[in-house]
Amino acid sequence: MLSMIGLVGGLVLLIVLTLRGMNLFISAPLCAVVVALTSGVPLFQGEVNFVSAYMDGFASFVAAWFFMFLLGSLFGKFMEDTGAADSVAHWIIGKLGKKQAVLAVVLACGILTYGGVSVFVVAFSVYPMALSLFKDANLPRRFIPAALAFGSVTFTMTSAGSPEIQNWIPIQYLGTSPYAAWEVSLVVAVIMFIIGYWWLTRMIKAATSRGESFEQRESDPQLVERKLPSPFSGLVPLIVVLSLSFLFHEDLKQNALIIALSGGVLAIAIINFKYFQNMSKAIGEASTGALIAIGNTSAVVGFGSIAKVTPAFADAVTFMTSLPGNELVGAAVAVSVIAGLTGSASGGQAIALPEIGPHYIDQGVNPDQLHRIVAISSGALDSLPHNGYVVTTIRAICNETHQAAYWPVAAVTVVVPFIGLSIAIALFNLF
Repeated sequence: MLSMIGLVGGLVLLIVLTLRGMNLFISAPLCAVVVALTSGVPLFQGEVNFVSAYMDGFASFVAAWFFMFLLGSLFGKFMEDTGAADSVAHWIIGKLGKKQAVLAVVLACGILTYGGVSVFVVAFSVYPMALSLFKDANLPRRFIPAALAFGSVTFTMTSAGSPEIQNWIPIQYLGTSPYAAWEVSLVVAVIMFIIGYWWLTRMIKAATSRGESFEQRESDPQLVERKLPSPFSGLVPLIVVLSLSFLFHEDLKQNALIIALSGGVLAIAIINFKYFQNMSKAIGEASTGALIAIGNTSAVVGFGSIAKVTPAFADAVTFMTSLPGNELVGAAVAVSVIAGLTGSASGGQAIALPEIGPHYIDQGVNPDQLHRIVAISSGALDSLPHNGYVVTTIRAICNETHQAAYWPVAAVTVVVPFIGLSIAIALFNLF
C-alpha cells in the first residue's frame, strides 16, 4: 500500500512542480526519490538501487534515440534557417487565407511532423508564423500552444507512416512496420482532425466572445523580411524522408529513420544551400535543442524506470494485463497509464512494450492492430502537465503559463486522442 501511495504521490508531485515551473532535470529525479523511498528501493547500495535504475532508464533512452533526435532537430533547424519552413507555411496560408489562422497553423505543423521533423522542434519552426497569424486575426495568444500541439502530437504523430518515434518504437517489439493497420489509422486520423479542430476553434470563439484578444509583448520575436525559397524546395526534403523510411523500414526497422532523416537533412542542405543565413549557428542550435529535448524526455523516462522497479508498478501491470474482456482494451489501458506515469508517449512505450508486447502477442492479438493501439493510446495521457514537449512548447517557446495555456492543450491532446483510440478499438473489433 505504501508503495502505491508513493508511486501516485510522486506522480502528483511531479505534475505540481511542473505546473509551478520547476525544471524537469530537477523535478523528475526528486520525485523519483520519493517513489524509491516509499517502495524500499535503496538510494545507493544493492543490486537494484535508485541511482543505477534511474540512470539506466535515462541512458538507455538516449542510447536508443539520440541520432533520431539529433537528425530531427537538424532537419527542423535547417528548414527554419533556410526559410523552407516559412515558405511551406506561407504557401499554406496563401491557399487558405489569413482568416484561417488556426487551420493554417495546424496544417503547417501537421505537414512538417508527418514529413519527418521531430515534434520537439516543429513548434520552434512554426511559432513565429503562428504568432503573426494570431496577431493579424486578433486571437488570444494563449491558444497558440494548443494549435501547435494539435497539429504535431495528435492525428499525425501516431498515425501509420509517420516518421515520428512514437510510431516506430513498437516495431522493435512487435516486428511490425510503420504502416501497420493503415486503413484504420487513416479513418481515426481524419476523425481526430475534425473533432479536434472543431473543439479548438470553438474554445477560441468562446474566449473572444468574452473579450479576450491578442496582447502584444516586448519579447515577441521580430519577423525578418527576406527572400524565401520555393515551397516545393521545402516539400522535396519531406518527400525524401517519407520515401527513404518506406524503402528501408523492413530491413532496418527503427534504424531506417536514421537514413531517412539523414537523407532529408542532406536534401534540404543541397537544395536550399544558398538560402542559409548561418549554417554553423543552425547546427549549434540544433545540437543544443536535441540535447535539451532528449534530456527532458529521458528525465521522465528515468522517473518511469524507478516506478518500474517498485512493487506497486508490478501490481499495476499485472492488474492491467489481466483485465477481463478485449485484449486491445487492456493494452490501451496499460500503455495509457504507463505513458501518463512517465509523462512521455515514447518513454511510456519504451517501458510498457517489453512488459505487455509478449503478453498480448502470446494471446494471439494481431501485431499490426496492437501496434496501432499502442501508438494512439501512448499519445493521450502522456500530455499531462509534466510532459517534456508540453513544458517546452508552453513555457520555452510560447512564453505562456500552464494556468493560461494548458487546458486547451489538454483538450486536444488528451481527450481527442482518447476519442480516436475508442474508435480504433471499435473498428478493429468490427472488421
